[in-house]
Amino acid sequence: MNSTMKFAELDLNKVYTYADYFKWKFEERVELIKGKIFRMSPAPSRMHQKLSNHINFQLYKHLLGKKCEVYTAPFDVRLPRKSSDDKEIYTVLQPDVCVICDPAKLDKRGCLGAPDIVVEVLSPGNNAKELKNKYEVYEEAGVKEYWIVQPQYCSFVQYKLENGKYQPSRQLTTGDVVTTEILEGFVLDLTALFAEIDGEEID
Repeated sequence: MNSTMKFAELDLNKVYTYADYFKWKFEERVELIKGKIFRMSPAPSRMHQKLSNHINFQLYKHLLGKKCEVYTAPFDVRLPRKSSDDKEIYTVLQPDVCVICDPAKLDKRGCLGAPDIVVEVLSPGNNAKELKNKYEVYEEAGVKEYWIVQPQYCSFVQYKLENGKYQPSRQLTTGDVVTTEILEGFVLDLTALFAEIDGEEID
């Protein structure tokens, strides 16, 4: 007997926890933001994957042999507020790329607690509510840097957490480089990153 639950069987008005999320076996990829379900795109576009892979590769090369580790989606990041109990965790996200420098946050299920860096490569399917909610939960959880890449505009914004609030960089683009105090010596060349697009249609 097939006990796989269908996404359509979920009540999208309910508040869910990681304990619920962990039991779901349907094919759709979802994230939980403050207990509410957000369905992710069935599969990222090829261009989205190229940009995510480029960033991941640069981070991976830099972090070889170092304490910090880089992971790519699908990879669950659980953001507890008061308790680490599965039934008390209401936010579970799958960032495109994330860097974790505290090994104690890593377990067999993914990351429990705030990564040091989260990277999201946007696609036309991202809605404003989702982006606003993610920004708020990453800020609240203490993610030190939140990088947002917008392929349609070849733009990159780096948010840094200062006194509990994100402060944005100027809009970066081709010709700029990204550095971070979290990873000494790391440089992301945006000319090379956006060369991956090379005039191809973004969808």
